[in-house]
Amino acid sequence: MRRLLVIVALLFATLGTVQAAEPRRKVIIDDEGFALMHLLLLEDRRVNVLGITTVSGNAWANRATAMVLRGLELSGHETVPVAQGATFPILNSEARTERWEALYGKLVWKGAFMKQWAEPTVQSAPDYHGPFDAVDLPWGNPKLKALPEAAALFMIRTVRANPHQVTIIACGPLTNLALAQRLDPEFALLVKEVVLMGGSLNPQQTLDNPSAAQFAREFVNSPRREFNIRFDPEAASMFAHAPWTKVTFVPVDPSTATQLTPALVEQLAKAARPPVAAMIRKMEPGFPMWDEIAAAVWLDPSLVTRQQRLWYDFNVQFGPSYGDMLTWNDAYRPGLDEGAADMVLAVDVGRMEVGFVKSLRGR
Repeated sequence: MRRLLVIVALLFATLGTVQAAEPRRKVIIDDEGFALMHLLLLEDRRVNVLGITTVSGNAWANRATAMVLRGLELSGHETVPVAQGATFPILNSEARTERWEALYGKLVWKGAFMKQWAEPTVQSAPDYHGPFDAVDLPWGNPKLKALPEAAALFMIRTVRANPHQVTIIACGPLTNLALAQRLDPEFALLVKEVVLMGGSLNPQQTLDNPSAAQFAREFVNSPRREFNIRFDPEAASMFAHAPWTKVTFVPVDPSTATQLTPALVEQLAKAARPPVAAMIRKMEPGFPMWDEIAAAVWLDPSLVTRQQRLWYDFNVQFGPSYGDMLTWNDAYRPGLDEGAADMVLAVDVGRMEVGFVKSLRGR
């Protein structure tokens, strides 16, 4: 009888441990395509991806949506809902960008507005498309369809159904988030946390190779300019003035110490399921891991080795510093409802890459 009671007690203790296990963390991914970052979050069993929203940035929103849908098909995550977001920035446009360049000099990267590089580069020239051109992806077009709902409305609906539980990881321009907050003034208060890849403080070249130098050269003369913000500065400033509960910024700064090398591509592919491994092996190496840092520090904040709490906003004056990031310490802030965020300045790259492997194995 005594032995039976011990067994029953152990059983209840085990059940209690199972019930006490942490629930999967809820997240919406807001981005302008489909990349390694998406696969890391989709494959990690600790994460519940409630949906993916798209926005124009590196590509127009319709092309970004097609890439996400096809990526979900190829990786076996067809049940994740996708909502297409804003096609155009709040105010910025291709014509305004061309006028700005005529006055103040060439931008290194213009995303959907990009027709050619300003100087020879390691990367091939991007394909140029119009915002409503038909999409024909080289890896096949998706059969999946996006929701008949705008991204901002999907965000509002999902967050209201899960108040104070949803993190939004935004790795593109902030147009969708700005629109959602304008449509629902309580939206920002109901979001648990926003993790952003965007903005720039003072990035320095860290890795000593031609590819790394290429991605660091942009910041030598313009240390506060970064593409995600520069594509839609007005949306970024609208975001900065919303009452978010918690904001973590991953600016460009920590990315200059990272690179998706051929060796890392192969290491990650070996850790993944066969369909995911095939996708990873097709990824072009040589790029910094911008978006992946955002996913990594959300999954494991202990990866951050240096950060700073700052007040922030963005320059929306149409001049040479249009789209630049503005930051202040407590004593120097203007006090005009600018945002406050934890700025990630450096990460443990080795541990981060080990974490990528674990995520792709399902953890």
